Amino acid sequence: MGSFIYSESQSRLCVLIHVLLCLCPFVLSQQLSSNQTNVMISVSKQLGIENSSWDAAKVPNPCNWKGVTCRSPRNDSIVSVSLSGFGLSNSSFLPMLCQIDSLEILDCSNNSLPSIPDEFFSSCGGIIGLKRLNFSKNKLGGSLPSFQNFRALEFLDFSFNLLSGTIDSQLHNLVSLKSLSLSFNQFNGSIPSGLGENKLLEELQLSVNNFAGSIPPEILTYPNLVRIDLSSNKLSGGVPQSIGNLTKLEVLILSSNQLTGVIPATLADITTLQRFSANQNQFVGSIPSNITKFVKILDLSYNNLDGTIPGDFLLPSNLQTVDLSYNKLEGPMPESLSPSLVRIRLGSNSLSGPIPFQSFASLENLMYLELENNSFTGMIPPEIGSCPKLALLNLAQNQLNGSLPVELVNLTGLQVLRLQQNKLGGEIPGDIGQWSKLSVLNISWNSFNGTIPSSIANCASLVNLNLQGNNLSGSIPDTVSNLKTLLELQLGDNELSGRIPSMPPSLQISLNLSTNHFQGTIPKTLSDLPNLEILDLSNNIFSGEIPGFLTSLFSLTQLILSNNQLSGVIPNFSKHVSLSTSGNPQLKNATNNTPPSSNRKKPIAVTIVITLAAAVLAVGVVAIVFLLISRRYYKVNDAQSQSSEQLSPPQLVMQGNLLTANGIHRSNIDFTKAMEVVASPTNIVLKTRFSTYYKAIMPSGASYYLKKLNWSDKIFQLGSHDKFEQELEVLGKLSNSNVMIPLAYVLTVDSAYLFYEFAPKGTLYDALHGSLKSSLDWASRYSIAVGVAQGLVFLHGCAPSPILLLDLSSRSIMLKSLKEPQVGDIELCKVIDPSKSTGSLSTVAGSVGYIPPVSQGTELAKWVLANSVRPDKRDHLLDFNISRTSLVIRNQMLAVLKVALACVSVSPEARPKMKSVLRMILNAR
Repeated sequence: MGSFIYSESQSRLCVLIHVLLCLCPFVLSQQLSSNQTNVMISVSKQLGIENSSWDAAKVPNPCNWKGVTCRSPRNDSIVSVSLSGFGLSNSSFLPMLCQIDSLEILDCSNNSLPSIPDEFFSSCGGIIGLKRLNFSKNKLGGSLPSFQNFRALEFLDFSFNLLSGTIDSQLHNLVSLKSLSLSFNQFNGSIPSGLGENKLLEELQLSVNNFAGSIPPEILTYPNLVRIDLSSNKLSGGVPQSIGNLTKLEVLILSSNQLTGVIPATLADITTLQRFSANQNQFVGSIPSNITKFVKILDLSYNNLDGTIPGDFLLPSNLQTVDLSYNKLEGPMPESLSPSLVRIRLGSNSLSGPIPFQSFASLENLMYLELENNSFTGMIPPEIGSCPKLALLNLAQNQLNGSLPVELVNLTGLQVLRLQQNKLGGEIPGDIGQWSKLSVLNISWNSFNGTIPSSIANCASLVNLNLQGNNLSGSIPDTVSNLKTLLELQLGDNELSGRIPSMPPSLQISLNLSTNHFQGTIPKTLSDLPNLEILDLSNNIFSGEIPGFLTSLFSLTQLILSNNQLSGVIPNFSKHVSLSTSGNPQLKNATNNTPPSSNRKKPIAVTIVITLAAAVLAVGVVAIVFLLISRRYYKVNDAQSQSSEQLSPPQLVMQGNLLTANGIHRSNIDFTKAMEVVASPTNIVLKTRFSTYYKAIMPSGASYYLKKLNWSDKIFQLGSHDKFEQELEVLGKLSNSNVMIPLAYVLTVDSAYLFYEFAPKGTLYDALHGSLKSSLDWASRYSIAVGVAQGLVFLHGCAPSPILLLDLSSRSIMLKSLKEPQVGDIELCKVIDPSKSTGSLSTVAGSVGYIPPVSQGTELAKWVLANSVRPDKRDHLLDFNISRTSLVIRNQMLAVLKVALACVSVSPEARPKMKSVLRMILNAR
């Protein structure tokens, strides 16, 4: 028994000892090697990261540091180091990380690294397991480094940097490469074709560079390619038919190049293809049959495709989004529509016939229907009212007739309705108030009659209401004052009469009551519109004096009172107000008793201004958003600002970051001083709808513009500060002397502030209408025209969609000197999910393009067009003080004017593209 007990105890002891012996190596291996620990401690000291998770005294094991991942479950070696977003600007630490021979992933993205030491590439190339390198969103310059020994590397991302030069053999040795992203740089030369001899590449992203030449056929021999993005380059030639051999391809993006020829029919054979975007090229010919058989997203807009749309083109069950706008397609719209369709864009073609109605009742997912600028006839199909998710309906500029189907009021989610320039008639439905989410309603230039329904007040989200050019009669309903978000109200060219009710104080862009039957004195209620920029009361029967309260509308830039029965002395308006009073014979100027003449008939220096305005109208400068608002600058009255705004304490800086690599700016910009500047309204120099500009003098004495953006404004609701910062990083990496590029940004709890270079000469408006006008000789004006055109060409070519220019006028052109203009107020790209966003859908759902210079265009453009019918009479459009200088200068001015007239052509197809505008301006001298 004792022997048994002894034996059992012995056995148990042996088992225990065995277990202990087996566990000892495991327990000991929980500790990271001293070599890797020392390396990480050295890196942390060199970086000076103010983060307790990188403090070896507080957290001894680097495996527990932020961004560090060790091999699981043993934690004996580091496999991943992520320094993304650590605010790094010195890259000397990088070679030290190459001592971690177990490293598989290194992520240094979203910093401000200006370069990478050569030693890094020679050392890290020896890490046999290194698979992923990410240096995206930095400030790396120079040429792409050579990757000689990175034979295991699978993922390489150097996108969003400042890299340039050509790519030859730098990537040849990456035999394991599966993903390459070099987008948003400044590379030129040919598309690289040697991307790993094993041809394992799955993703190739080279968008937004300056690559030229043709698409190399060698690329199409990489059988594993899943995604190709070559958009926004300068590629030319055709797309090889052999692209159909890429049987795994899911995404193909060729947008914004100079590609020609036909769309390869072999694309229809790729069963995996989900997205094909080839918009903004020069493709010709007909649309290949069956190209929509497998894809979900197809964009062939802005090409020269012709012929008819195949009958089953919109029928495949997977199809969600189709954009064929701005081509030369003709014939009818296909009658068979897939129930999965979310967006149909066929605008600006030559399509004709009735809009088919059979399939609309089953389109439960359709959110966007855009058929504008075609030749569709017949009535609006009532079945469209059966699309429950429809948010945007654009049937403008067709030949549709009949009345508005009452079924349309069932579209309770509708946010944009554009029906202008058709032949529609009848009355506006009385239950229009069911469109509670509607932000844009434009039914102008039709034949609608009857009265304006009072229920329109229930359209509580309206921002733009345009009913002009109809046969509406009666009075304006009093309920219009309840439209608390309305920015623009166009009621001109109707038969309206009666009392003018109180208007929404939110009105800013324009209030147009012209060409109606309003009479009596100008109502005092108009004094309650402090933000209004344009007021048009012309061609009515207003009488009495021009009320003095109109001079107190400090935002007013244009007041049109012509052709009424006004009398008395014209009050003194600010010099920034363009006043038109002709056709009122009893009106007198304050300085004499002679009737005033129309300021539109004076020879004015319009050549440059027209060229600038025409440029943006030519092709839609950054054309992904239709304008809800016109962002015209106006001068701020300092006394008013000081009385209405009190000095507030400086805001707390949540984050400040420099975007420029320029050492002078980096040393001058002081974020604390910036907060002191914006605390005082006396530093305001300009205002726009969504921005306030301050002049900020830094402690060094250098001056900057500080632009304030309010988070509360819907157009800037990006969802988070992080997303906003990412977009700013994109803008900060742009480089063009004729575009205002942000140099730095400051984020507070409720606002964002952007730093820009200060323009000593102010705006072009100031120069044209102020004391500098006499200094603007033809050489200066021509240089400004060329500079602005160069800036716009750059904005057109820098990306397919990330930059927005919401308005272009003399007030949004800044002058560093009288020959150095900068296009101002470029904004951020907003990628918004319409189903989740609280922002206005219309900021992203509008038709790609520009504001045509017709009824809602600039008054200046209309005036020039009206006075340029006879070419032999165009001299009177020029500033005589300039044109009389010499015959050579006169001829140059007329040549530039000819370019401007082409740009403001009523026909969109007749307007030249921006590159052509620049070329013609350059050739004019």
